This record gives sequence, structure tokens and C-alpha cells, in this order.
Amino acid sequence: MKSGLSKEVRQLAKNWATGNQWPKRLEWLEVTGIRGWTGQRVEFPFPMVAICGENGVGKSTLLQAAVSIYRAPVGGGSYFASQFFPDTPWDKIKSATIRYSVREGATVRDNSIRKPTSRWLGNPDRRERSVRYIDLRRTQPMVAQRGYQKLTKSGLLEAGSTPFDQTILSRYSNILGRDYSVGRHSWSTAGQNLKVAVVGTATANYSGFHQGAGESTVAELLALPISKHGLIAIDEVETSLHPRAQRRLVRDLAQLARANELQVLLTTHSPYVLEELPPEARVYVGGGASPRSCVKGISADFAMTNMDDDTHPEAEVFVEDVEAERLVREVLIRKDPTLARRVIIVPAGSASVIQALGQMVQKRSFPRPTAAILDGDQSPSAGCIVLPGGDAPERIVIEQLKGIGFPGVAAALSRSHTDLTDAVGAAVTLPDHHDWIPAICDKVLVGRDELWGVCVRQWLKDCLSDTEQASLAASIESTLQLA
Repeated sequence: MKSGLSKEVRQLAKNWATGNQWPKRLEWLEVTGIRGWTGQRVEFPFPMVAICGENGVGKSTLLQAAVSIYRAPVGGGSYFASQFFPDTPWDKIKSATIRYSVREGATVRDNSIRKPTSRWLGNPDRRERSVRYIDLRRTQPMVAQRGYQKLTKSGLLEAGSTPFDQTILSRYSNILGRDYSVGRHSWSTAGQNLKVAVVGTATANYSGFHQGAGESTVAELLALPISKHGLIAIDEVETSLHPRAQRRLVRDLAQLARANELQVLLTTHSPYVLEELPPEARVYVGGGASPRSCVKGISADFAMTNMDDDTHPEAEVFVEDVEAERLVREVLIRKDPTLARRVIIVPAGSASVIQALGQMVQKRSFPRPTAAILDGDQSPSAGCIVLPGGDAPERIVIEQLKGIGFPGVAAALSRSHTDLTDAVGAAVTLPDHHDWIPAICDKVLVGRDELWGVCVRQWLKDCLSDTEQASLAASIESTLQLA
């Protein structure tokens, strides 16, 4: 997993935090009566927000609703809810509402578009903004697109082209990690209505008919005109791109958003996309056939655990971070190894994320047994277990071991006891306890996981009573209610 945010995303976050947070932005949406949504609110607290979740939970619906609540400036093309949510012989949309809040400078406007019966109402009240909806899932190979097959007939020649400007060509090269010297949109003697992207490196030029799917996807994406202060919604942003290209595309979009004060909404199933964004820019949508649930601030681990069954656990235990994950796992190994083998423990994000998950645990909103565990420095919260000790795991473990002289830890790490205690003494003066473990590791030259694992095991042996350990394991088992 990646550690730290890229320079591009950090710069975007800094501008967002210190500026006026963009003169135009969509603050939240509530969708009712469409594709399983029943009025849940989804907030957009960062200029780029990635929405993740399993297929069929309504991620695309949110993007389509977002672009439907604006009207385009004069001369631009508007999107309408009726385009995205039509009546068909099999589906009838009625009693549907898209409520929203938009900000323009200091002015906030709450409004809605709605379809009580047969027609969508509220379109004339929509605010003006340049919006763009891009569904990369629908990008077809050139030969499969309507009309393009005739360009393969003999006798046709290139009749003209519009070159990529140097900025676009540079972005294209950077995203795909290859030095492209040529980029243009061309048309043949068959007419200008069928344009083809032509790109080239030092060795060869080739058209969209012979490009890789990722090359075509990025060329199509970069060709779209972007207006300042606009809204861009991209469905399945990772389509056809390898992991490094996915990361570079997110960074490119972050630069574009910062330069033009854009709002960018994405849907994704990719951990690489999620890892590029800060927690406040990630939203997980769950529910399937049951009522939708939206959890913001999630970790990439949380999202992928809920979208992937590779490990096949019987139950899930969500904790705040990797330190809490290791502590809980070691307790279960000591007190209930059978349970330890049956569950997956996932760092999910901040305390607010765990509190939201606890409410879902209480309502039995998860498809399988689930527990939510807060760090010991948090107050009790509905549906949550709280770790013992009354403080953050790093503080409790390091300070209590320090108080008894760190017995056995240096030997387990094959390090000098003096070097270890000196490193600990310096680390605990740092105001942020999240910095303690990395600071100790830097001094004694061990890996973070190795140091923390040894410290936790020694703390469980010498500091936390068997009664408290058994109580935590029993609370987890009781919450999960595994047979």
C-alpha cells in the first residue's frame, strides 16, 4: 500500500483549505426513488471525491444526478435527469426526487428536481454551471463505434487534423508513462464528422484503430474541453489503465482541478485511485438490495475488503488504523485463536468512520457479522467496542512498557536496550502519538510492523491483565454473534 499523498494532491488540498474553497461547488446530494436510493445524503467535502462500492449500489446514479442539477451556460449542452433515468417498458420512474445544495461564493442554495408523476419538474430553477459527464465504461474500440468501420475502406486519405497542444501532449505522455512526440485528432476524405486520435512515439505513429484501450481512453478524456469552475463526473476512472497510469491520472486531474478550481467526482473500484486521495475524498456506498448506506472518510483497505472476497472471512472487524489492527489481532491470537482465524480485521479510518460503522452494526446493515472497534481515547458510541486502556494504542503500549523498562523488547529486536530506551525517550516528547513508532524505528533501524508487533506482544504479556484481554475477545465474539 502507498504511504503519503502525492505532491499534486497535497497542493490541491492546500489550495482548497486556504482559499475560498472554489466559487462554485456542489455541497451535497440526496436521491430518492431512483435505483434503490431512499434519500441518503452524500456530501462532497473535497474538490475531488471518489465514490466506491460494489456493482449495482448506485454509484453511477450519484454522478448522473450531480450533472443533472445544473444547466449549461448559453451555447453549452445541458444534461437532464430524463436522459439518465428514463421510463422504459420495464422501468417506470415516479415519486423521484434529487435534492441538492449548491454554493456560489457566499451564497448557498438548496433546491430539487423531482418527478412526482410523469414529468421532471424544477429544471428552470437549476443554477448555471459548465458540467461534463464522462462514462469511460462505455468507451468502445474504434472499429465498434457507429460509422467508423467505413474508415477502414481502401482509397481514403487523411484530409486534415487538429494537433494536441503541447500541454495536452505532455499530460498524455505523463499519464501513460511514455514519450509521445505526436498527438492529433484527424479526419479523412470521408468527412470531418468522424475524427480519429493519432499518436506517435519516436518509432511509429498509429491511429485509434491500433491503439491500446488505455491510450484511447486517455486521448478521449484529454480531448474534452474544460471550463473554469466546472464540474467533471467520470464513471469508472480506472478503465483500461494499469496501476501506475491510474495513479498518474488522479494526479493529473488534481492539477487540473487546482488550476481551474474544478470539482471532480469519480466512481471507482480501484485501490490505486483511492490511495491517491485523502480520507475525506473517499465515500463508500453499500447496501445492494437493502437500503443504501454511505460512509465517508474510509480507508482504501476498508473499501477493498468490502468489494473483494479473496480472504473469505466469516466476519469483519473494523478498527481505526494498523496499530489497532495489530493489537486486536494479537489479543485474539492469545485468547481465542479460532476466532482470529475466522475474522478479517480492517483499518477503516478515523474515529468518525468507526462511529458511523458502529451505527450500521447496531442496525444490522452489513451482509455478514461485523464489529466496529474504537481506540481507547474515544468515548463509548452506539454499536462500537472501545479498546482497553483509556488512550490511543501507541500511548498506552509505549508509555506502559517505558514504565517497566521495556523488558524483552530490545532482545526480540536484536537491538541494544540502551539505544531502544533512548529512542523511546525522544519519541514520547513528540506531540502527535502517531509519530512515535516511526521515530523509534528511525533510531533503532527496524521496520514499523516488526517494532509494533514485538511491543504489543510484550505489553499483553506484562501489562494488560488476562481479564481485560478475555473481556475484549468476548466482546468481539458477542458482537459478531458467530455460531
